[in-house]
Amino acid sequence: MREQRKRLKGVVTSDKMDKTVIVAVTTTKRHPIYGKVMRLVTKYKAHDESNECHLGDQVEIIESKPISRHKRWAVVSILERAK
Repeated sequence: MREQRKRLKGVVTSDKMDKTVIVAVTTTKRHPIYGKVMRLVTKYKAHDESNECHLGDQVEIIESKPISRHKRWAVVSILERAK
C-alpha cells in the first residue's frame, strides 16, 4: 500500500529566489504544562517551477523528493492571491 504525501497550507513570505518560494505554515499547539494555546510558525522552502507565486499568496504545498539541499516541498496550487 502506498503512503499519502503530506500536504500543508501556508502563506508565501518570500519569492526572491528563482523557482523557489518560502512558505510559512502556522499550526497551533497546546502547552504541555500550562495549557496555553501557542501559535507555531514553520518556514518551508518549496519548488515553484513556473515562478507563479508572489508575496502574500495562500498556497498548498506537497512533500516531494529532495530537489536541492533545503528544498523538500513543491507548490501544488495557489489557493488565494494576495490583495
